[in-house]
Amino acid sequence: MLTKKQIRYCLDQMGEMFPDAHCELVHSNPFELIIAVSLSAQCTDALVNKVTKQLFQKYKAPEDYLSVSIEELQNDIRSIGLYRNKAKNIQKLCRMLIDEYKGEIPKDRDELTKLPGVGRKTANVVVSVAFDVPAIAVDTHVERVSKRLGFCKWKDSVLEVEKTLMHKIPKEEWSVTHHRMIFFGRYHCKAQNPGCPSCPLLELCREGQKRMKKR
Repeated sequence: MLTKKQIRYCLDQMGEMFPDAHCELVHSNPFELIIAVSLSAQCTDALVNKVTKQLFQKYKAPEDYLSVSIEELQNDIRSIGLYRNKAKNIQKLCRMLIDEYKGEIPKDRDELTKLPGVGRKTANVVVSVAFDVPAIAVDTHVERVSKRLGFCKWKDSVLEVEKTLMHKIPKEEWSVTHHRMIFFGRYHCKAQNPGCPSCPLLELCREGQKRMKKR
């Protein structure tokens, strides 16, 4: 496990590498964001953006998603994995927004997780990006980077990773660190063929050192 000083160094290096890290899901309001994040499960942001470019022109509000058949909505997002289940959850989410939240996206994470298809990660993304509330959303990139570098333990669950990061990273840096870790994992510390030889964190990375010894 890294020391507090070592973690600070890692965060600073990620900041230098990706100073402009941000949410890459294209959206113009909290409602579009929650739809985009819901679609992004087990799917790339690039593909989601390709689909939502037309989707968001057709559907502007929760009522729009409920005005079409489930088959039509499924067809609109067919190129995205798990599209059948995601279409069902989107319509259920929209119905709940109308019935219980007057069509507005709730700003509270616990309320967000009551929405169909919205888990803790999605809720954290929404409160952080849409409402500027400090949060760390642990996706596959954040989890991989955290475990490779030794921010947390290999056996830790996603929730344990989130709690560990919240404990070790200053609250005012949660949101920006979340984006920088995603960029670091997406473009540098990739699942396959990570950029270990050119990594400024190699000396601290237990996984990277193992990989380099095998070369």
